[in-house]
Amino acid sequence: MAINVDTQDLINYPGNVKRVTIDQDSLVPTGTEGDEKYMLNFSTTAYSDNVARTRIQDYYITNFNMGWCKSSGFAGTKFSLDATHNSLEIKIDATTSGISGGYYRIALDHNSGVPIDADAVASDMEDKIRSVANSLTGNDAGYKLAYMNASVEFKNGKFWITSGSLGEHYSGSDRSSVRVRASSVNDCSEMLGFNISSNSEDIDSQQVKEALVLTTVSGSVSQIAIDQSIGASVHDCVIIKDNTNYDYFQITGMVGDTVLSFDSSVVVNNYEANKAKVQLLREQDPDARPALVLDDVDKITRHGLKTIINQIDYSE
Repeated sequence: MAINVDTQDLINYPGNVKRVTIDQDSLVPTGTEGDEKYMLNFSTTAYSDNVARTRIQDYYITNFNMGWCKSSGFAGTKFSLDATHNSLEIKIDATTSGISGGYYRIALDHNSGVPIDADAVASDMEDKIRSVANSLTGNDAGYKLAYMNASVEFKNGKFWITSGSLGEHYSGSDRSSVRVRASSVNDCSEMLGFNISSNSEDIDSQQVKEALVLTTVSGSVSQIAIDQSIGASVHDCVIIKDNTNYDYFQITGMVGDTVLSFDSSVVVNNYEANKAKVQLLREQDPDARPALVLDDVDKITRHGLKTIINQIDYSE
């Protein structure tokens, strides 16, 4: 059964009620080889422009992946933003214009160096990112909702910026993703902890490769052969393990892709040929891989409502 939700803009147009309908649909979308898909549908008869009578498209949710970028968590909880340290450059999803490479600059409010609470910075950052939606043109105009619905929270000591779009993928051309880089003017990325950030796109793109060890490792052995390339380079870190033991080592040299050299003193256990494996170590998200931002039905439904509400013209 459909659920009707009455919404209002209590600040600018109190009393003007616009209804949003939440329902479950089953459709056969294009590209699914005729397979029926079940999905949540959010719709309204309200307009995005009351003068032009512009309708708002129904919003269908079929996937729950929402891209994100988070700060390091090492920067504290108060931030002394000022006129020369208040800007970030942000890219959501696959935008290509902006300053360069699809990044758009936002300038945060500041109090001339007087520390500002992280929650206030996060709220302002969210407002500034959402305002970017009004400037998107050309191919980037298709990502308007990704910016308009973007969210910023400060939790567990980290700023979390999440895309306003949901998708099937965290990486690739149709991804839901967020990236933050240092601004070329008045940068504050390091102050806020984005100089060593993590993001869902990079983590999703990582491939954890492993191979069978073909050499018995014991004593002073400092070189092993493996049965296939793991995409490693000199200075990469690797774990070697069997069913009982494990050791970590750094690759000091390579012959081709399948012979690895290392410091024999760091591998203290013995490993039998063809009964152990090596695995290339890569960055992981310490909170999850990668963390789902929308992890229950309530959050997904509120996202769908927000997507429709943010488009409604409440002026009449």
